[in-house]
Amino acid sequence: MRVGILSTGNIAGVMAETLNGMKEAELYGVASRSIEKAQAFAGKFGASKAYGSYEELAADEQVDLVYVATPMSEHYENVNMLLNYGRNVLCEKSFALNEKQAAEMFALAKKKKLLLTEAIWVRYMPMWKTLKEVLESGAIGKPMTVTANLCYLIDQVPRLMSLELGGGALLDVGVYVMNFASLIFGDEIEKITSTAVMTDTGVDAQNSITLTYPGGEMAVLNSSLRVLSDRKGIIYGTKGYVIVENINNFESITVYDENREVKAVYKQPKQITGYEYEVLACKAAIEDGMLECPEMPHKETLEIMRQMDAVRKQWGMRYPGEE
Repeated sequence: MRVGILSTGNIAGVMAETLNGMKEAELYGVASRSIEKAQAFAGKFGASKAYGSYEELAADEQVDLVYVATPMSEHYENVNMLLNYGRNVLCEKSFALNEKQAAEMFALAKKKKLLLTEAIWVRYMPMWKTLKEVLESGAIGKPMTVTANLCYLIDQVPRLMSLELGGGALLDVGVYVMNFASLIFGDEIEKITSTAVMTDTGVDAQNSITLTYPGGEMAVLNSSLRVLSDRKGIIYGTKGYVIVENINNFESITVYDENREVKAVYKQPKQITGYEYEVLACKAAIEDGMLECPEMPHKETLEIMRQMDAVRKQWGMRYPGEE
């Protein structure tokens, strides 16, 4: 599968490294708004082609899949352009700025009969399947409470402090804690309560979100651009609990019983970077003529976007152009 990368930032580099370690896919081309940047990236990672505009990559019919690694504020425009040129798309998280944009992107993909999926990598990883099996086995009884945090020292990254570029902790790292809760409890939420500390530039520096579900389950989620956290996800059940190390790329899953004694430990299998799983899922979906990946169906992306819209509404945080 020939993969093109849109943008030349850090995560684009991680995807290039991933593709170079795979036999099922290859780094075919890279596009930047600057031909010099594209050529430098292509030279560094061994891409066959370098494009001086995003449209040049979009127009290349040799490209089987395009990975979009631009800032979140650009996803709507970039993805729609790619779809109109007939390209299948794997778009980084957060998929869009809001649910409205996401719904329009998916509608166009369906109209064009093309694959479009969100690169929320934990959804595609084998460790998620392992966690699901642990919970379904009844090892901790009925899961009733989830806590999860994802915080990094990244408030010096200009795009994350910019409202115009879709900045803030929520869309960059909070999307992972929202997905973690969704993986455990689903998306039927009775109540969302949230608060945030805002920056002078109008984005959330850190936030806390509590989700309450119809069955009495609760998820308490935290994300931040200003502190370093342990990145743990903990699932508390009626007969024990599970600790997931690093909800951003599950490193281990440890199961504890009612006496707080370790019952089982599951370690992350060897990986290239972890990005390979979403690429393999896209390849399988394209070969099967599917318009979405079962690991992250369109409705899941829309649900998470809807939840994040509701959270931002409570804070009064709007991106430019939003009603």
